[in-house]
Amino acid sequence: MENPSRHVPLWIPLLLAGIGGVLVSIQSRINGELSVRLDDGFAASAISFGSGFLILCVAMAVSPYGRRGVGLAVAAVRSGELRWWMLLGGLAGALFVLAQGLSAPVLGVALFTVAIVAGQAGGGLVFDRLGLGPGGPRPVTVNRAVGSVLALVAVFIAVAPRLGEPAALGAVIMPLIAGFGMAWQQAVNGRVRVSSTSALAATFGNFLFGTIALVVAFLIHSLVTSWPSALPTEWWLYVGGAIGCVFIAASAVLVRFTGVLLLGLAMLAGQLVGAVALDLVAPLGASVSLVAEIATISGAVVAFIAVLVASASRRRPAGR
Repeated sequence: MENPSRHVPLWIPLLLAGIGGVLVSIQSRINGELSVRLDDGFAASAISFGSGFLILCVAMAVSPYGRRGVGLAVAAVRSGELRWWMLLGGLAGALFVLAQGLSAPVLGVALFTVAIVAGQAGGGLVFDRLGLGPGGPRPVTVNRAVGSVLALVAVFIAVAPRLGEPAALGAVIMPLIAGFGMAWQQAVNGRVRVSSTSALAATFGNFLFGTIALVVAFLIHSLVTSWPSALPTEWWLYVGGAIGCVFIAASAVLVRFTGVLLLGLAMLAGQLVGAVALDLVAPLGASVSLVAEIATISGAVVAFIAVLVASASRRRPAGR
């Protein structure tokens, strides 16, 4: 089958991915604020992911195309075209949303996003090389390798002024792991999307397993803590799930055109732009020093450069 990326200019899916990234930075701000209001990152994550799942349940109920896609995905697993674990991309999505609730209030949206950038850059490089995504194996070019290294440098620059803060150092590990997991999620969701011929079906499966994981985690966490005493009344605190639906569906479609690494870096470039803006106009959590703010912005700039370097050239794989 001919690779569709041969007929689509690379800048189009990269631009769409960047817009999706801006939305994700807004989601991180919303979920972080919900976590602060509830004083419970596990509850905030379950509410965010669960609300997205409810939206998708309604969409599936009115979409025969989506229900048919679920059937095709199940058939693909039975035939061996898909591995069963490729349906579990939602577990990585659940980890990302949980990281938003637990780490973003400690780090701020910008530093949180820089850490996500580094994790996803490394994961994208690995999974592209392994050919896990629907576009098949993509070579480790010099530009891709340099871009991934620059992403790691960006994290070091951003976190350097806070090396003496144990809370910040511990909090930065979770988004690093979550970013790596997001690269895996985008790769397997792309495979599910191709086999099911439906972005809605791939997104539904993602939110199904992610919601189950987060609800179980919340229930276990609530055994040793108390339930939130009250829910905040502001409506905008509950739109994180809807943003997640858009993000996951877009990822499942665009990864076939860009590969895992470029998709992740383009989305995270958008996240960086949105995150730095949000930290300047509507900061989350405790205020940080001017030096730390400058370091975070500098790290964001380096991470953005990493995106430009990694996407500067692309070898077009031969059609299959």
